[in-house]
Amino acid sequence: MNLAFISHFDCHTHRMGAHHPEEPARLDAIKDRMIASGMEMLVTHYDAPLATFEQLTRVHDADYVRTIFDAAPEVDDVLVWIDGDTAMNQGTLPAARRAAGAAMLGVDLVMSDKHHAAFCCVRPPGHHAERHRAMGFCFFNNVAIGAAHALAEHDLQRIAIIDFDVHHGNGTEDVFIGDERVLLCSSFQHPYYPGTGADTRAANVVNTPLPRLTGGAEFKAAVERDWLPRIDAFAPELIMISAGFDGHAEDDMAHFNLREADFGWITRELHNLAVKHAHERVVSCLEGGYSLSALGRCVSTHIDELIGHG
Repeated sequence: MNLAFISHFDCHTHRMGAHHPEEPARLDAIKDRMIASGMEMLVTHYDAPLATFEQLTRVHDADYVRTIFDAAPEVDDVLVWIDGDTAMNQGTLPAARRAAGAAMLGVDLVMSDKHHAAFCCVRPPGHHAERHRAMGFCFFNNVAIGAAHALAEHDLQRIAIIDFDVHHGNGTEDVFIGDERVLLCSSFQHPYYPGTGADTRAANVVNTPLPRLTGGAEFKAAVERDWLPRIDAFAPELIMISAGFDGHAEDDMAHFNLREADFGWITRELHNLAVKHAHERVVSCLEGGYSLSALGRCVSTHIDELIGHG
């Protein structure tokens, strides 16, 4: 079985103004690299569906979802700012609903054994979106919505969510903290945006704050110490990934010194754990990554490892 590659053109129509780093060109960079590397021929493409209001409210407060729906501009040249760096244009609401829908479709595809793994090539990202708040370029928490769908529709009891974005997955933590069915592992630069995670104390949350200039050796040592034994002991039935690549050395969004090989290594470790515990089932959702060349290379490497070529 090859990998399911889930995206939608609507994800290109979300724009937050000139020079905003979370731009449609991110998806183009991934597509271009997939073609250049030959990876395009090794995946099956799917269009992401629109998440419904009811599906979004498995994770988010209904009043919050209603507020986002109501705030959506009706004309394309209008921006509605939700916070200091997160804005909506006419294309934002359908893009955000597609991004959440992609995570749920990915779950359905791997749980039906049509594919062993899925990559959701979508924007806006989601891991900063809390139950009742949009922030950090995120409106709906895609990976959390996918996990909630897996719990509700596929009757799973153990889901591991792994977040290796350079920023803490505060939204995913807000949704699942204290839920023993979900193990959340998140690495992040600390201190840095959004300033959360370092002090969390919860049995189902493994936060790994790392200092600026963290490189591959330090990242690998932390993951081997903090994550791999916990995931192995948890024996997840499904692994979901918040795949942020903004820790790459070429990405100026933060100050890590990771390379493609480091993202390949963590993906390979997670794939191996999925083979051991979860019938190889992995659903990965794009989060950060703003250096276009590095993003394309990292995603291509990530997908290659999910396919199982590593």
